Amino acid sequence: MSTRKQLKLGAFMRPVSIHTGAWRYPGATPDANFNFPALKSYIQKLEAAKFDAFFMADHLAVLNMPVNALKRSHTVTSFEPFTLLSALAAVTDRIGLMATASTTYDEPYHIARRFASLDHISGGRAGWNIVTTANPDAALNFGLDEDVDHDERYVRAREFYDVVTGLWDSFADDAFVRDVDTGVYFEPERMHVLNHKGKHLSVRGPLNIARPVQGWPVIIQAGASEAGRQLAAETAEVVFAASTDLAAGKAFYADVKDRMVKAGRDPDAMKILPGAFVVVGDTVEEAVAKRAKLDSLVHYDSGIGSLNSMLGFDVSGYDPDGPLPEIPQTNASQSARDRVVQAAQRGLTIRQLAQRVGSYGGLAFVGTPQTIADEMQRWLDEEGSDGFNIMFPYLPEGLDDFVDKVVPELQRRGLFRTEYEGETLRENLGLARPANQFF
Repeated sequence: MSTRKQLKLGAFMRPVSIHTGAWRYPGATPDANFNFPALKSYIQKLEAAKFDAFFMADHLAVLNMPVNALKRSHTVTSFEPFTLLSALAAVTDRIGLMATASTTYDEPYHIARRFASLDHISGGRAGWNIVTTANPDAALNFGLDEDVDHDERYVRAREFYDVVTGLWDSFADDAFVRDVDTGVYFEPERMHVLNHKGKHLSVRGPLNIARPVQGWPVIIQAGASEAGRQLAAETAEVVFAASTDLAAGKAFYADVKDRMVKAGRDPDAMKILPGAFVVVGDTVEEAVAKRAKLDSLVHYDSGIGSLNSMLGFDVSGYDPDGPLPEIPQTNASQSARDRVVQAAQRGLTIRQLAQRVGSYGGLAFVGTPQTIADEMQRWLDEEGSDGFNIMFPYLPEGLDDFVDKVVPELQRRGLFRTEYEGETLRENLGLARPANQFF
C-alpha cells in the first residue's frame, strides 16, 4: 500500500440519494430508503470496497414542505437510524456506522446509551453526528411552537457534548473485573458519577453501560455557520462539509483547522469530508447525460418545496421566472440559506434555484472514473478535504458505478486503501482512542 496521504470515504445513505428524482430513475429501487434487504446489500458492497463509513442523516419530522412537494419525496418514510444500524452491524465487520442524533430535541443520557450500545454491538464502529435540529415541524413534535434560536441551539450542543462524553467515561476501562471467585462484578472506585448541572442540562449519571470499545464513538459535526465551525473546532473528529468548489473547500479547511490549533487541538485529529454527488459514465458525455436525465425527473412542486425549506422562507407566491426576493435570517440553517442566496446573486431565477435545490445543487463530480479521481486527488493534494462523503445519484446503479469503477482507479493511484487498517472506525480513520477524563 502507498505511504502517500489517502482519501477517507463515507457513504451518505439516509436518504440513499439526496436527489429528489432518484427514486424515479430507470432501474432504481423506488423504496430503497425503507427496504432492509436493499440496504443490507448496499452496506455489504461498500464494506467490500473498504469504505470508511455508512452514514445516516436523520429527521425528527416529516419534512417541512407543502403536501404537493411532500407527496413526491422518497424521504417521507425511512428507518430510525439506531434500529437500522444495529441490524446492519450484525451483517458487517469493519465499515463504520455513523448516525445523526439531535442535541436540540433529545436528552444526553439517551444519546450516550444508544451510541455506547451501538459501539459495543458493532465492535467499535459507531460515530455520532452532532446536529442542532433546524426544522419548525420537529419543534411541534416535541412540545414547542417554534424552533429554538440558532445560536442558543449551539450553546446547548456544546454543553450536550460535554455531558455525553462525560457519561461515556462513567467507568474506567478496567472497572468490570467479573471475579466469579470473590463475587465482585465491578470495582466501585472505578466508577465516576458525573453530577453535571449547567445552563441547559442537569444529569447525575453514571451511564449504565461499560465504556465504549472506542473510548468514545467518533464525534462528527456538519455545521458551517460561525457557531457550527467553532463547535467543530472544539469537538469534532470528522466534519461533513458543504463546500461547493475547491476554493471554498480550501478556505473552509484552513479556517476550521486553524480554529482547532487555537483551541489547543492537533489539526490531524480531524478529517474534513465534503459531501460529493458523484455521477459516473464511461465518457464525460455519458455522465452528463445521466445527470441531465436525473434532473429532468424533479417536479417543480418538489423543487420549490425544497427551496422553501432551505431558505426558511416561503417564495411560492413570487414569479418563478423572476429573481429571488430579499430573504431574512431565520432559525433555519444559516449556511444552507446563504448558499442559495449566493447562487441567486449569480442571476438564477426562483425556478432555476428550485431545480438546482431539488436536484442537489452542491459539490458534484460528473465524469469518468479517471476525471473523478483527478478531481478528488486535487482536493486532497491542495488541502480542500481529507476525503469525501459520497452521495450516490440513484441506487443501486449509482453505487455500483462508484464502487466498481471509481474505487479501483483511486486504489491504482494509491489514493485509497485496499484493506482496512484496523477493526474500529477510529483505527481506520487514523484517530486516537481518547483517554478517560476521570481515570
